[in-house]
Amino acid sequence: MHVTVCRGCCCGTVKKHPDYDHEEQLRRLEALAVGSGGRVRVRTADCLDACENSNVVVVKPAGGKPVWLGFVLHDAVMDDLEAWLTSGGPLPANLDLNRIVPPAQQA
Repeated sequence: MHVTVCRGCCCGTVKKHPDYDHEEQLRRLEALAVGSGGRVRVRTADCLDACENSNVVVVKPAGGKPVWLGFVLHDAVMDDLEAWLTSGGPLPANLDLNRIVPPAQQA
């Protein structure tokens, strides 16, 4: 699985979300990637153009379509994301609540 974490314009900034530890979020994902033996890869993007849904994380499962997740601003969401990345499989129902429409597909 490839994970892209938005860290530009609004996502990942203390200015927009002062009560969330953005660096810890990235550390958690990078630690998971290191422990995955290469099955999970994490990268950052400057801006994914979905600022109204920050923090945005895009997961591209192997052989699947990218899943765009917004409002990834709570430890419970990160716990669900880590569990999904670890186990693989279909998108869990809990994370489906954070699914957003990619900017390119918005009307």
